Amino acid sequence: MMASSSRRLQTKPVITCLKSVLLIYSFVFWFSGIILLAVGIWGKVSLEVYFSLLNEKATNVPYVLIATGTVVILLGTFGCFATCRGSTWMLKLYAMFLTLIFLVVLVAAIVGFVFRHEIKDSIKKNYEVAVEKYNGTKDERSNAVDTIQTMLHCCGVSSFTDWNTTDYFKQNGIPMSCCKSLDNCTAGDRKDLDKAKGKVYENGCFNLVIQTMDSKMSIVAGISFGTACFQLIGIFLACCLSRAITNNQYEMV
Repeated sequence: MMASSSRRLQTKPVITCLKSVLLIYSFVFWFSGIILLAVGIWGKVSLEVYFSLLNEKATNVPYVLIATGTVVILLGTFGCFATCRGSTWMLKLYAMFLTLIFLVVLVAAIVGFVFRHEIKDSIKKNYEVAVEKYNGTKDERSNAVDTIQTMLHCCGVSSFTDWNTTDYFKQNGIPMSCCKSLDNCTAGDRKDLDKAKGKVYENGCFNLVIQTMDSKMSIVAGISFGTACFQLIGIFLACCLSRAITNNQYEMV
């Protein structure tokens, strides 16, 4: 009996330490949810025009990060509550949720890596279609083409000469969004490829779109992967604390 009481007294500092570390972890995890939420909003604003070249569902991709960030914030709050209560079933549930989120992020990262070439091919095909069917009336894809050409200082898919085969070029010439300067880029210049050369951006947009998406998606992927790996620490701490409380039958106030 004395040995049992002595062992409980010895394990009390260990459990208190685990509780404190897990509480700090849960707070940091909660804060990482805010970061994910902010990254999702940033991705929605900065990448929306590129996602619009894929399909309607692709434009919702940033919302996945926003939703994940919201879930992490809620889960971090639950983790703080579970830690303070010292409830073994709540700690196990916390660890289970962390594991599920880790697996979801891991699978998403693997899928994105495996199908990265297919995504690039899809962007190229859809951008070619957007240029071919460009009508200047500011529909979603035409607006995306104008935005990309203006923002990235490019013209056409591979080169500004790509516009030569489009119906829009036959009537209006190269779009004004290709012009380096609106003051020195008349309608007559834009209808003649020889005159347009030097007055419009000559490099195509596809390679620049891919470079831009790769750089921005690398930031999103890095933060997401870092958050996923960080969850492994929480899973370990939650399981250790739950086991310590169960094995020693320690009731935490």
